[in-house]
Formats: sequence, C-alpha cells, structure tokens
Amino acid sequence: MKSINQKLFALQQEIGAISKDAKNPFFKSSYFDINSLINNLNPLLKKHSLLLLQPIINNEVHSVIQDVDSDNRILSSIKLPEINDPQKLGSCITYFRRYTLQSLLGLMAEDDDGNLASNKKVVVKKEDNRPWLDINQKKAVLNNQQSNAKQEAQRILNKYRMKTIWATEIKNQFKL
Repeated sequence: MKSINQKLFALQQEIGAISKDAKNPFFKSSYFDINSLINNLNPLLKKHSLLLLQPIINNEVHSVIQDVDSDNRILSSIKLPEINDPQKLGSCITYFRRYTLQSLLGLMAEDDDGNLASNKKVVVKKEDNRPWLDINQKKAVLNNQQSNAKQEAQRILNKYRMKTIWATEIKNQFKL
C-alpha cells in the first residue's frame, strides 16, 4: 500500500498547470476558480484514493487531504479575519479555500487578484537551473592557492547554485 506522500507525489505529477479560467472584471484579471479546480482534481483524487475536505473549524479555513486507505492526512489552514459583512466573508472563505488548497498541493499560479488589489508589482524570478555545488567542489575552491584562484572562484560562483554561507566563504577568501 502506498503512503499518503507517495500518493500526493503521484497526484502532483498528474495535475499539470492550473489554468486561469475565471475573470475578475473589477481588476480586469484572470484567476483559477475553486470549483473548476476541484472539478479537475476530483477524478485524480479518486484515482489515488484521496479525499479533499475544506471545513471551517474555529474560525479557520482548512484544506485537508485524507488518504482513505490509511486515514493519514495533511492539511493547510488559515485564520479568517473578523468580517461582519456576510458577502465579504463568503468571498474571503472562497479565496482562502483556493489558496490553502494551492499551498497544500504545491500548485503554482500567479495571484492576479491579490497583487492588483494591493497595488503590488509582480516580479517573476527566473528559475535557477545551475547545478548545486557539492561539498568537495567547495573545498577544492577554498583550498585552491594557484594564481588563477580568484578567477576560478568567480567562475564557480557564476556556474553553481550554493548555500549562502558557502558563497560568503568564497567571497571572503578571494575578495571578489
């Protein structure tokens, strides 16, 4: 029997990209609709014997995925703000259902509504596809006493992704 993590991993491989199929006319933007997302997820959840629940418990919106074979579960939750207007509260619940589910499954989608509403500029960071620097490569760079060590250190910094502390050590030793 597969663990819940194995089932979720298989599920994530099948989900693909989220399409923004709903329009927000007020902000002239698109977003992924929670009902459409759940509609697309349900057959995959069923295939992997997983159950999605989204209860509100103690003034928190929860997204829970439960393994029906083992009763193991994972959850994501967020506390609701104090809102007296039922229509605004309903919108908030829908928004939180969408984003706790997105967070729980590790789905990627740009938050057009939230960014426009808060007047924040969306900065998309380019994915870093460089290989990771391993400990042996780091040691070789730091132990390199040749005349071209500074150039080699700069080449390593440009070529590899690395832990921040490793980059700091290299920069400190070679004053790049």
